[in-house]
Amino acid sequence: MSKVSKIVALGAAAVSAEVFLKETFDDSWEERWVMSNWKESEGSQGKWKHSAGDFYGDAEADKGLMTSEDARFYGASTKFTQFSNEGKDLVIQFSVKHGQKIDCGGGYIKLFPSSLDQAGMTGDSEYNIMFGPDICGSSNKKVHAIFNYKGKNLLIKKTVACETDQLTHVYTLIVKPDNTYEIRIDGTKKESGNLSDDWDFLLPKKIKDPESSKPSDWVDDAKMDDPEDVKPEGYDDIPKQIADPEAEKPDDWDDEADGDWEAPTIDNPEYKGDWHAKKIDNPDYKGVWVHPEIDNPDFVDDDQLYKYTDNAYLGFDLWQVKAGSIFDNVIITDDVAEAEKLMEETFTKNKDAEKKMFDDAEEAKRAKEEEERKKLEEERKAAEEEEDDDEDDDEEEEEATGKEEL
Repeated sequence: MSKVSKIVALGAAAVSAEVFLKETFDDSWEERWVMSNWKESEGSQGKWKHSAGDFYGDAEADKGLMTSEDARFYGASTKFTQFSNEGKDLVIQFSVKHGQKIDCGGGYIKLFPSSLDQAGMTGDSEYNIMFGPDICGSSNKKVHAIFNYKGKNLLIKKTVACETDQLTHVYTLIVKPDNTYEIRIDGTKKESGNLSDDWDFLLPKKIKDPESSKPSDWVDDAKMDDPEDVKPEGYDDIPKQIADPEAEKPDDWDDEADGDWEAPTIDNPEYKGDWHAKKIDNPDYKGVWVHPEIDNPDFVDDDQLYKYTDNAYLGFDLWQVKAGSIFDNVIITDDVAEAEKLMEETFTKNKDAEKKMFDDAEEAKRAKEEEERKKLEEERKAAEEEEDDDEDDDEEEEEATGKEEL
């Protein structure tokens, strides 16, 4: 039975929800997904596996699309009925588990328009939205939220930290028709706001007046040198260092051989450094000059930043140094409740069992490592004792040989 769902009715109520894509990766997943051959000829196209990984909450239900080869590009996409999110919420949600303890690689998805060439999908293929975690090194561990607007890919200006452990996590992006958004991780809000504030969709409403500049006689120094403060007479005659008055010529100093003796120098306690007049309030101070602003003649408002009239594909376009990430439970809908329901039926239901299996495996791994460490330590001690016995035998043999010679 296919797990792809297109439209879900909410019942007798006048309000209805639409689920444009619901993918939980059952055994028929290959019937719905097309692999990109972009990097095949170069030998750097990675292969996907259908797997729940080494730890999970449910061996079958937790199977997803898994990257399986290190240092590879991964591309796959699935088609759904084209839709527009005009006038409605757009909710994109999926789970990802970096079971390999990822060090550098993407974990995001892309929403594509109907122009996508699935088999030829590349990193440059035009997309509408890119969303999800990206990890590379110790400094780059964030959630990408990128919108394509008039041909430009716009990155979120805020930093949203992603999860970095080896367990499954759910990432949710909600875009509303009032041009607001929300980013959730595991159902908890991590960021929200207005699209125009947190992305550079629009030009600034105000710009600095090109006809204005700071007056040449503008005084913006709040303090000035006190004209009545005069440098003391002889101030510059005080040396920074002086001969050490406690130093004495060594008794063995030979003037003819060593030259004239000079006492070593020390910091002069009387030296006060460079002289500076004390500061007083500047009577001519006018404050910080603020460049006047005018309305930007190029500004064009847009109350539909959220809108994408052509959504038709969902895909993964990734590079991973260390493979092993598992993607699962993807949903695209116009109802947050539908996404929350799927998360409850999958992630929430199985996360505790997954965590226990992971913890048990880690404990078994630590116990095995400790056992191996003890074994190596015992072998090292045994080798040292054997070496000591050999040395004792050699000493006894040398003593016996010496006695015989006597």
